[in-house]
Amino acid sequence: MKVTIFGMNLSLLGIIENSNSVPDYPGWELKTFSVNNFSKFGSKAVTLMTPEPTHGFYVDEGLEKFITTYGYKDKMGREARMNFGGVHKFAVPQKSTGLKLVLEGYDALKDKIYDTDGYLGLIDGKENIAASWSFAGLLEHWNRKHAQACYIPSMKRKTDDEIYKQQYSYGNLVIMGVKTDFSLFLKQVALGNIYYDPGIKLEFAIPGVRDRGTKRRSQFRMKASQLTNLYKENEVVNLVSI
Repeated sequence: MKVTIFGMNLSLLGIIENSNSVPDYPGWELKTFSVNNFSKFGSKAVTLMTPEPTHGFYVDEGLEKFITTYGYKDKMGREARMNFGGVHKFAVPQKSTGLKLVLEGYDALKDKIYDTDGYLGLIDGKENIAASWSFAGLLEHWNRKHAQACYIPSMKRKTDDEIYKQQYSYGNLVIMGVKTDFSLFLKQVALGNIYYDPGIKLEFAIPGVRDRGTKRRSQFRMKASQLTNLYKENEVVNLVSI
């Protein structure tokens, strides 16, 4: 069972794209994620949130210097471009950037925050903080936006239609979760299930083609099959049977 919508994702359902720290629709955070098969969506990644760093080299020196310091040349050979990307997991140095994800102020063994001024951060080989997100900021964002969440699998295809160049189909099986807690988020980071997977770039100016510019995209992701670990109450709901 699927429902096909023409145009741009959930916007045609009357749900406006929302990057603010509040739920999308009457108290519920709605998130779509791409799948190849509506009955098998467990291994697909879901973007949980996209907060910008609040401290570290990224903030102190600016995005462009951050990319030129920790980024790398475009691996697809695109001209005059540097990227900062790749999966960054807890305590594991990322091959392309040399940075690793750390939790300062959180005891993973006891599953407890022992420093309210702690942070989730990226550090380099010399223990310099490349970027970090304060626990206070993440906690507020998480508890406010993810108190009730619904994750909806989707598939996209391109068409020759002049108006509706893309079509989206949505599955009838959705993942619903309530009663989250920020400690559940941190625990999944420590287990390596939630990871930082940015899509940040710097494009140098090319005369007659483009101006110099940057793109920000900090995102924390996890597999759809692990989403239930973030909620004390959760279930997969068949919308057709409701």
